[in-house]
Amino acid sequence: QMHLVESGGGLVQAGGSLRLSCAASGRTFPNYAMAWFRQASGKEREFVATVGRNGIFTAYADSVKGRFTISRDNAKNTVYLQMNSLKPEDTAVYCCAATSGLATMSESAYDYWGQGTQVTVSS
Repeated sequence: QMHLVESGGGLVQAGGSLRLSCAASGRTFPNYAMAWFRQASGKEREFVATVGRNGIFTAYADSVKGRFTISRDNAKNTVYLQMNSLKPEDTAVYCCAATSGLATMSESAYDYWGQGTQVTVSS
């Protein structure tokens, strides 16, 4: 079992920045590809970004490309999401997820999920 705990969410004005962190424990972190998903109120959960096991491969949803950056520190068992130029439509609960397979945008591939952290962007 892998335990994932997100932090770093909060309230920010449009145009601002936040950095989310997701700390992993319980499994060998470098063996897992990681991802961030988000779910806005009344909407389905959607893919945001993913990073491969060694941190080299990354992929992003079109809606965040050029504004968000995913990274990981395998020595600290942590994955990050740097969010810049935030927009009100980025408001959501952001969750990290882990898969023993390859990094993917597919939600169903992820084995472990965190509880999430709320990000609210005011206009």
